[in-house]
Amino acid sequence: MKLDNLLIELLTEELPPKSQKQLGISFAKNIKEFLAKHHLANEISEDSIFSTPRRIGLYLKNVKDEADNQNVSIKLMPASVGFDGSEKPTEALLKKLHAIGLNEKDVSGIVKKNENNAEILYINKNEEGAKLKDIIGECISSSLARLPIKKMMSYQLSDGWTTVNFVRPAHGLVILHGANVINANVLGIPSNRTTLGHRFESKKEIIEIQHADQYEEQMKIEGAVIVSFEERKALIKKTLNERAASLSNQLTPIEDEDLLDEVTALVEYPNILAGEFESKFLDVPQECLILSMKANQKYFPLIDKNKKLSNQFLIVSNISPKNSDLIIQGNEKVIRPRLSDAEFFYAQDKKKPLKDYLSQLSHIVYHNKLGSQSERSERVKTIASLIVKNLNQSKLLDAVMLASDLSKADLSSNMVGEFPELQGIMGRYYALNEKISDEVAFAIEDHYKPRFSGDSLPRSTVGDIVAIADKIETLIGLFSIGEKPTGDKDPFALRRQVIGIIRILTEKNIGLNLNTVISESIQATKLVESKDLNSFIYDRLSNFFKDQGYAALDIEAVLAIESGLINEIPPRLNAIKEFLLLSESEDLASANKRVGNILKKADVKSTLKVDQSLLKDDAEINLYKILDLVDAESRKEYAAKNYSGSLKLLCKLKNPIDQFFKDVMVNAEDESLKMNRLALLEKLYSAMNLVADLSKLSS
Repeated sequence: MKLDNLLIELLTEELPPKSQKQLGISFAKNIKEFLAKHHLANEISEDSIFSTPRRIGLYLKNVKDEADNQNVSIKLMPASVGFDGSEKPTEALLKKLHAIGLNEKDVSGIVKKNENNAEILYINKNEEGAKLKDIIGECISSSLARLPIKKMMSYQLSDGWTTVNFVRPAHGLVILHGANVINANVLGIPSNRTTLGHRFESKKEIIEIQHADQYEEQMKIEGAVIVSFEERKALIKKTLNERAASLSNQLTPIEDEDLLDEVTALVEYPNILAGEFESKFLDVPQECLILSMKANQKYFPLIDKNKKLSNQFLIVSNISPKNSDLIIQGNEKVIRPRLSDAEFFYAQDKKKPLKDYLSQLSHIVYHNKLGSQSERSERVKTIASLIVKNLNQSKLLDAVMLASDLSKADLSSNMVGEFPELQGIMGRYYALNEKISDEVAFAIEDHYKPRFSGDSLPRSTVGDIVAIADKIETLIGLFSIGEKPTGDKDPFALRRQVIGIIRILTEKNIGLNLNTVISESIQATKLVESKDLNSFIYDRLSNFFKDQGYAALDIEAVLAIESGLINEIPPRLNAIKEFLLLSESEDLASANKRVGNILKKADVKSTLKVDQSLLKDDAEINLYKILDLVDAESRKEYAAKNYSGSLKLLCKLKNPIDQFFKDVMVNAEDESLKMNRLALLEKLYSAMNLVADLSKLSS
């Protein structure tokens, strides 16, 4: 057995930049898992993952050329099938043994194991260890087959007959175990030790890799290729910052992880250059210019310390000529028409007020079962008015109605037609241009927020209301036509819509009853009610607060009694956390569960009243007296939203409850005594479950 480092490189035509990084990661993961399964490597062994525009690969340390022999336990068949009534092996058992390389002599080594009330036959077999040279071809082929490729290419090999399917045509395969080539054929390509460097910058036409350990260095020096995605990315990020600082110490490249990943996937050895455009274009909203530079040209816009856009930008080039002027001039020439288009669209859009765009919304389909964007906008407006009423914010009604009315207007503008990502943003600019109040203008932009995890929230109460209304309309509308998420599929981002509502209500501490507003919204918009929506929202609430670090049982306890005031959930959860630190909490939770079970079994209605004259035993009299005091104090703290204080007062009930269950027979023969004691328990149950359903906390 020889231990050495393994290199695998698959040379291809240019890989899709947006998936290149993941292709490299998945390929390496699949290779490691395969080799570990065959005991040739360890899944936690140190590795280096390679991916460039023209290659994916892996360098893995300490790979065996031959695995140790393995003693494996092989499942054969049920004992009833393998042996007859005389405990002699059946024909079926003998055939199975022959199939795995054993014979009749090995029957004595068979053992019986009980599985699911049935006896199953097993036998141990010493299997020869896998050889790297024998399985490496299968290893690579199966790893490639498992890559997350959305769309395959079909192409023919040089023989003109054989068709191969892969994300891009492959041209080379390097497999080195140390200094030795391991022979294999993958995608019709035989392995060797040669590869190609940079298309334009490579010092050698063919690069011959001498040893697996020398691959990265040889590719960098001889081939002008940085094969590590993460190393290229770090270099680009560092050089972008340095180049920006060299232009002005106030300038920094815009932070955009997706753009950084994409340009890293487009170059094999980056060269950072600076270009600029005419200052006149800075009169166009900077979001338009930034998006145009990023989306169309993959440039890095530069911003100053006040987050204002500069007329300079950075280019990540894949070539490094002695004189870069032509590259810079070419890129500056390309960007001007793009910025001119943005300038033209902006000027045209400003020629008419936002309200004039509303008529065009009736021609934009929102969903074929839910009508146009105009119809949708009316539903949002209706829901927003209901939220205003529920929040008792009538003074904001006019602003909310105007913001709701104009919220989708920019969808029919030239700029949003060209750059859909600017919806809302352009609405704000156009609103401010016609002197509409900042409150309404910002609400037009903010009603889409939060757009993604960690995004900022609306900047005003008007924005909060319209944002919640928009998200509720999306939820009830799409659920009404059966467009609900399934598994990992959520094409309309409905999970994000719920999380957005939760964040606004909790982080802004808005006392809106979500259940009430959803119910009223369904009725007002005449959409079909979906029973699945409530459970969907419940699941999102549960998962959201789990992600915040709260315990699952605590969340379940609070959600069991919470009536729709989402902003109340965090303080209740914090109160539960404090309550569980008390020594009496576990006994009180258990007692609450016991009381709940008794009441459920007795089918008690909450209309029962305690008759003090029927309280006979000292234990029930004592419980009633203390409960009366605790209930009043606890409800006072509850009303003041001191949930922790409300729960702590329940500790005074522990001993009276224990004594009650010790001394008092609830199901007395006298029906009047029985019903009175059940009424007492109902009063106790109500008092204990103000903040949360404590029975959920009982183990």
